[in-house]
Amino acid sequence: MEVKKRSTPILPWMRSPVDVNQFEACALNLVPCLDPRLTVLIIDFFQVRLEVALDKMGFSSLFPVQVAVWQETIGPGAFERDLCINSPTGSGKTLAYALPIVQKLSTRSVKCLRALVVLPTRDLALQVKEVFAAIAPAVGLSVGLAVGQSSIADEISELIKRPKLEAGICYDPENVTCELQSSVDILVATPGRLMDHINSTKGFTLEHLCYLVVDETDRLLREAYQSWLPTVLQLTQSNEESLFPLANSFLSSTFGSLKTIRRCGVERGFKGKSHPRLVKMVLSATLTQDPSKLAQLNLHHPLLMTTGKRRYQLPEKLESYKLICESNLRPLYLVALLQELGEEKCIVFTSSTESTHRLCTLLNLFGDLGIKIKEYSGLQRQSRRSKTLKSFREGKVQVLVSSDAMTRGMDVQGVRNVINYDIPAYIKTYIHRAGRTARAGQAGRCFTLLHKYEVKRFKKMLQKADNESVPHYSVPSSSIESLRAAYNSALGKLKETVESEASRKRKFGSKFLKLSRTKPTDRRKG
Repeated sequence: MEVKKRSTPILPWMRSPVDVNQFEACALNLVPCLDPRLTVLIIDFFQVRLEVALDKMGFSSLFPVQVAVWQETIGPGAFERDLCINSPTGSGKTLAYALPIVQKLSTRSVKCLRALVVLPTRDLALQVKEVFAAIAPAVGLSVGLAVGQSSIADEISELIKRPKLEAGICYDPENVTCELQSSVDILVATPGRLMDHINSTKGFTLEHLCYLVVDETDRLLREAYQSWLPTVLQLTQSNEESLFPLANSFLSSTFGSLKTIRRCGVERGFKGKSHPRLVKMVLSATLTQDPSKLAQLNLHHPLLMTTGKRRYQLPEKLESYKLICESNLRPLYLVALLQELGEEKCIVFTSSTESTHRLCTLLNLFGDLGIKIKEYSGLQRQSRRSKTLKSFREGKVQVLVSSDAMTRGMDVQGVRNVINYDIPAYIKTYIHRAGRTARAGQAGRCFTLLHKYEVKRFKKMLQKADNESVPHYSVPSSSIESLRAAYNSALGKLKETVESEASRKRKFGSKFLKLSRTKPTDRRKG
């Protein structure tokens, strides 16, 4: 007997979304209420990030999703509702929220932390910080970064402004603490490092927070990340009825004279909610519809903005292909495909960090393929990943072999091809992988390497994105045959390399274990 899968109920506000496709691109000089100081910088931003697309357009305009969000924030919507934005990869979501936040904060007179953007990975946070840093200084705003890339002491020195102390004067330590102030108006952070600052950094407060952006929402809601979300929401709720009578005076003495009073609303629609409220913007190319997950955000009259009627959207100018491989010869088909693609920028996705490492090692053992291939995965240090990504962006590396660490939001200009070496398990993963190409109106291709028994599953998966038929792509059999000798040689070398790496790990592990078991007195004797 076939068991029917239980369908998840759709929330009422998700049934009638705003279709972003109804909005047209808008030239910057026609964007209503846009601060003139931002116009020139945004033009420069577009020219750097979207060179090919903009050359075709003649000049930079706001993309439809950016126009739609502007209408609901700076335009008639005036940030009256929390926004849930479900838009394809590469459609311009980052600038869609960065621009109205910078515009809204441009009139602030006192510096304090008013906008928080939370992202799941360091690399993505660094990329978003660059967008804010390109436009915020024009209106006198400062942008901070908290991702654990540097020591927490270095981050604190960037985020918290300490009072200048004159020599020869004795100061009360408590009074010095009172005068700690935020050095930034906008903070881009990963959840773990955000919690570090909340729990231990003196002078770090979310008391004045006005805007919370949760980018790549489905991933951030799926993983707990030290309960960062309930903590942030708790710290920005009404403070007029504190459980602790001295709380208000304590906060005032700790964070100086500046104070944001949040009162509990009593009007219809606002009853029991803090005012001024914390405005939330949540975004993803695959936004969850799960009511239990969305409830964690405590959204206020949410408005769903999406592209078309389909839940899962692929980039408009993406071409998808399937490449059927003979058993155990998948690496040969990959090499043959890479040779056909030449020096075009390409990202190869695997199913795990271990597979990424082995595949990249194998490819580099093939001999001179005429292309530079590098590994990019969560196993590597942040500094190494950043260096690799920089080389890839500059064209010094043509092929990046990556785990799904790079599927979310990463924007690298000129990526012409994406190759799924391992078939993705879910349509969401396929969308995020494929979204590394065909960005910002440009064309791109996504190739998926399949065994015959995987074809049916692949077809069924893509039907969820209304992609009924994927053309077959073939490489000449002569190309496969010509690579067999090099492949067999590379496999032998790979086995030796893997055994060597495993031996080094065992030696390091036993040495570490020996040191951990050594008594302190024994260490001093040594």
